[in-house]
Amino acid sequence: MRIAIVTPYPPSAGSLNEYAFHFIRFLRQKPEVKEIFVLTDELPGDQAYPADTDWQPGTATLRIVPCWRFGALDNALRIARTARSLAPDIVLFNIQFASFGRSKPSAALGLLAPMMVRAAGLATIVLLHNIMETVDLKSAGFGGNPLVEGVIRAFGTVSTRILLRADLLAVTIPRYVEILEKKYGVSNVLLAPHGAFDEAPPPTFDAPPGPLQIMTFGKFGTYKKIEPLVVAFRLLQKVRQDLELVIAGTDSPNAPGYLEGVRQANADLQGLRFTGYVAEEDVPRIFQDASVVVFPYTSTTGSSGVLHQAGNYGRAVVLPQLGDLAELIAEEGYTGEFFTPDDPQSLADAMTRLLDDPERRRAMGTQNYLAACGLPMAEVVEWYLIHAANILAIRAARGQTSGKLPTFGHR
Repeated sequence: MRIAIVTPYPPSAGSLNEYAFHFIRFLRQKPEVKEIFVLTDELPGDQAYPADTDWQPGTATLRIVPCWRFGALDNALRIARTARSLAPDIVLFNIQFASFGRSKPSAALGLLAPMMVRAAGLATIVLLHNIMETVDLKSAGFGGNPLVEGVIRAFGTVSTRILLRADLLAVTIPRYVEILEKKYGVSNVLLAPHGAFDEAPPPTFDAPPGPLQIMTFGKFGTYKKIEPLVVAFRLLQKVRQDLELVIAGTDSPNAPGYLEGVRQANADLQGLRFTGYVAEEDVPRIFQDASVVVFPYTSTTGSSGVLHQAGNYGRAVVLPQLGDLAELIAEEGYTGEFFTPDDPQSLADAMTRLLDDPERRRAMGTQNYLAACGLPMAEVVEWYLIHAANILAIRAARGQTSGKLPTFGHR
């Protein structure tokens, strides 16, 4: 099987790049996969994607094809043309609603790509990490006033109908399946487990020596807000000095300059450290050095890759009491200390309960590790390959072959 995957991919800082890295890492180990094309975004300046140096005999070759640009208006057409020229057996989209642009037009137009690829005669699977029906637009950086939010919701509904034109649309939360089937009357939506990124041996569940690290990881500035966490950290510092707050990651593409603003506003705060972009090889150390991992979210936009990473490295977590995260905890067997969103005192109290109780941290980290082990990424990849084979068999039975790309203008 020759597979194309449309997704940001490291060192691109685009949303879902880490999920793509680990998904592809396991995908290329499958014997039924011969070749993988990563249709990814162009890097800024003179940066370039590294050559494939990890190929081993018996694994799929990997070719990185930068063919779209975050924020451009013609991404869908460029992706469709590239996919058709490569002629893979199936095209998988690893996306969410803001994958292709910060502005509303670029984000919406980019979501036409799956439909255009399918119109070119290629089989398509869309892994959609969030759905518009559950997104808090204001927190996610796309809201302004009720009228604007209403317009975005309407376009979101249209975009969802377009995405549902794929052969299969996969989501990672059971409630999303129910919402989409009920609202749109479709039968091609399936639940796909998120999966744990690594199959690592049992980690050390105890905190390393030195200051206790409070760590948060991700892309910040929209629904992931640092300010309440910083205020909570200041509250903790009034009663103890053995703490460090580590902000690991970068700005969200929708909030450029956000972390630098937080840094400047808290230049006086001792123990606050920003790591910047974290390369994949440094991710294990970032988690293993942490005593607790905090999720300073004001809303959620789907399943959390960071939660699965925290579980993989056996870390206790502090979570907001929000619908999607609470549902994921219940569904997949994770556990955490909960706090009220946007309430620094509630967050400080939740962190204190863990920082003051090493045995509770160990027990929680152990449970989260076992939950992560229950859904390895290798099995999730197998799930996609089974459905890809079914789609190809159905299309072959119907005699569907590659067609011409519809003309929507020129590059």
